[in-house]
Amino acid sequence: MNPNEQSLEKLTLAAELLKAIAHPMRITIVSFLEGNKKLTVTEIYERLGIEQSATSHHLGILKSKGVLSSTRDGKNTYYYLKHEGLSGILKCVDSCGCND
Repeated sequence: MNPNEQSLEKLTLAAELLKAIAHPMRITIVSFLEGNKKLTVTEIYERLGIEQSATSHHLGILKSKGVLSSTRDGKNTYYYLKHEGLSGILKCVDSCGCND
């Protein structure tokens, strides 16, 4: 694979990550998990104020696209950011004035 193909592959993966995050609920989930936090589905859906099934759907998308990872502890599954650097994306969005 030549350097241009590697660069294109990395850009494609970055675009997939951004597409996965590009939803208000998923951005909010990522923000909840900043700072190496681990939360259960119940903790997340209660904070979001939406149905558990909708929360599970969003978590599934984020996990399948490599944004989140999870660990099981007894009957609870804890979700966390796979790469803590993803929280920098939210800081960037915030600083560009999107919240004004």
